[in-house]
Amino acid sequence: MITFLGISFALLTSFGVFAQTEEQPASWKHSVNSLGNEEYHLIFEADIKEEWFIYSLYTAEGGSMPSEFEFKKAGEDYALLGPTEEGKTYKKYTEVFDVEETFFKEKALFKQRIKRLRPEVNQIEVVLYYQICKEVCILKEEVFNIALDGSTVDASPTKGTLDERSLSMTKALKLNLKNKEILNESSRDDQEGTSQLWLIFSLGFLGGFIALFTPCVFPMIPLTVSFFTKQSHTKGKGVANALLYGLFITLIYFLLSLPFHLFDSVDSQILNTIATNIWLNILFFVIFVVFAFSFFGYYELTLPSSWANKMDAASNKVGGALGIFFMATTLAIVSFSCTGPILGGLLGSTTLAEGEVATNLTAGMTGFGLALALPFMLFALFPAWLNSLPKSGGWMTTVKVVLGFLELALAFKFLSNADLVGNWGILKRELFLGIWIVLFVLLTLYLLGILRFPHDGPRAKLSVARKAMAVVSIGVVVYLSLGLFKVLDLKVLSGFPPPDFYSYQQSKSDCPLGLNCFKDFEEGVAYAKANQKPILLDFTGWACVNCRRMEENVWSDPAIFPLINEDYVLISLYVDDRKPLAKDDQFQFQYPSGRIKRIETIGQKWGTFQTINFNAASQPYYVLLSPDLEILNHAVQYVDVATYGAWLRKGLAVFEPKK
Repeated sequence: MITFLGISFALLTSFGVFAQTEEQPASWKHSVNSLGNEEYHLIFEADIKEEWFIYSLYTAEGGSMPSEFEFKKAGEDYALLGPTEEGKTYKKYTEVFDVEETFFKEKALFKQRIKRLRPEVNQIEVVLYYQICKEVCILKEEVFNIALDGSTVDASPTKGTLDERSLSMTKALKLNLKNKEILNESSRDDQEGTSQLWLIFSLGFLGGFIALFTPCVFPMIPLTVSFFTKQSHTKGKGVANALLYGLFITLIYFLLSLPFHLFDSVDSQILNTIATNIWLNILFFVIFVVFAFSFFGYYELTLPSSWANKMDAASNKVGGALGIFFMATTLAIVSFSCTGPILGGLLGSTTLAEGEVATNLTAGMTGFGLALALPFMLFALFPAWLNSLPKSGGWMTTVKVVLGFLELALAFKFLSNADLVGNWGILKRELFLGIWIVLFVLLTLYLLGILRFPHDGPRAKLSVARKAMAVVSIGVVVYLSLGLFKVLDLKVLSGFPPPDFYSYQQSKSDCPLGLNCFKDFEEGVAYAKANQKPILLDFTGWACVNCRRMEENVWSDPAIFPLINEDYVLISLYVDDRKPLAKDDQFQFQYPSGRIKRIETIGQKWGTFQTINFNAASQPYYVLLSPDLEILNHAVQYVDVATYGAWLRKGLAVFEPKK
C-alpha cells in the first residue's frame, strides 16, 4: 500500500507555495572570507522567523524537497572545493514520508569553499532554491551576487534601483496606447467567464458523480444513510443530520481550493508560469501514470490510516454538528484511493482551462463535492430509494479501469505541454494521436474481456453496458485514426492534441493554420506600418487549450480565415515560451511596488508585456490595434465564430489607413 500524501495533498501545498502574504519568513545575508592562494569561503546565513523552518541540503531522500545551490559558472570562473557544509540542523521523523528529515530553525548556515580559476573574476552569482515551511511550505529562490573582494552587494535583489539599461528596456516595454478605455467596454468576457465557470462546475460535478460508482464510495451510501436514520431519535433529526453531512462534504472540497486564491497576491503571471512550467507538467505526467496504474489494480493509493482513525475518533468524541463534520472528513480521507485520481484529473484540467485557475478550481471542486454529497442527502430524504440501488460488484472494477485509461490519456497531454513549451520536437501531433489510439485499442480489448488486470474477477459473460462502452471505444479509435491521416480535422478534441503545425511533416509555417504571423511585437508593427494594415494581437501559449480551440474551430472558419489572412497583420506572442532571450535582451523589470522581476525568457517578456499594457494575464487574449497603437475594439478571449467575426469586422470598419 502506497501512501500518497507526498504527491497529492503535498501538491496542494506546493501549488500554494506562493500563497503567502508579503511577510518574509527568512532574511538572508552572505559574506566572503579569503583563505589565500585564490581560495575563498562563501558563507550564507538566514535568520528564520519563529515556527518556520528550512530543509537541509542533505535531508533524507524520499522526504520533503531539499535545499539546493546553483553556483553559476562553477568550473569556468571558479572551482568548488568539497561539498557545501552546514551549520546546526535538527532532525525529526515524519510519518507522512516515513523518513527522518533534517532542517534548520531560527538560523540557517551554509559554507562553500571555492578556488578562483580566472584572476579577473571578482563577482559571482549563486542561486539558492529552498522551501521554508510552517503550516504550508513556500518554494523560494534567493539570488546572491557576491563580490570576492568582500564589498557589499544586495544578496536578494527583489527590490532596488534598476540600472540604466534595464530602465531603458522597461520603458520600451510599455506602449503608448490610444483609446485604451475601449479595451473593457464590452461585458461579453464576463459572460464568457461565467459560462466557463459553469462548464468547469459541471465537469467537477460529473467527476464527483463518477466517483460515486467506485468501490471506495458506493458501499458507503446505504451504510451512512442507515446510520443517520437509525441513530437519531426522530426521523426528522436523522434527515437533518444527513443533510448536514452532505453540506460538510461539499464544504470540505470547497475549502481545499482556497489556498490557490492567494497566488494573485504575488505576481499576476504566477499561475500561468505554474501551469506551463515544463517540470511541473512532467510531474503531472508521472502522477497521472501512477494514478492510472493504481486504478488498474497494481497497487492502492491511500492517505495515512492514522488520519482516518483520528477523524473517526473525533467524530465519536465531539458529537453534534462538529462530529458530523469529522465524519465527512473521514469519508474524504478513506475514499481518497478512488477520488484522489479523479481530483488529480480535475486539478490538471483546471490548469489547462483558461481564466483564473483558482476560480476554476473552486468551481470544479465545489461541483465535485456536491455530486459526492447529493446521494447521502437524497437517500436520507427518500430512504425507500435505497432498495433500487444496484449491488456492489465487479462493475465497479470496470469503472476504475476505464478511468485508469482516461488518466493515461490525460497524462500524455501534460507531457505534450512540456514538449511544446520546451520546443523539444519529440511528442508531435502524429505520435500523440498514435499513443491515444493505442490506449483506446487497449481499452476496447479490456472491455471485451481480452485484456485483464490484477483485480479482475473470474471471467464472466459480458454485460450490455460493457459491450456498449466497447463500441464507443472503437468509435474513438476510428475517429482518432481518421484524424491521424487527416481525413477529419478532430475539432471535437481541439486543444488536446498538439496543433496541426507541430508535426513531423515539413510545414510551410510555424503559425496556426499556415497563416503568416509575427512572433515579435516590434517586427509585426513595422510590417503593419509598411502595409497600412490593422494588427490582430494574439496573446497565446503553447500549452493553452482554448488557444488551440479558437485557432482550430474559429480561425479556421471560412468567414474568419480570410479576414485574418488578408486584412490583418497577425502578431502571436507566446507567454509560456521558455526559450531564453539573447543575453543582451535580458533585463530586470520593476513593478510600481518596487519589486524587481528578472526577464530572462521570451515568455516572461511577453507575459509581463501583456500585464502592464492590457492589465490581463489570461490566454487567449485578442486585441485589435492600428499601426499607430490605437485600440480599434474591445478585447475578446474565448468566443464563438459569429462574435469573433463581428469583432474583426468592426475593427476593420474603425481602422483608417494613412494615405
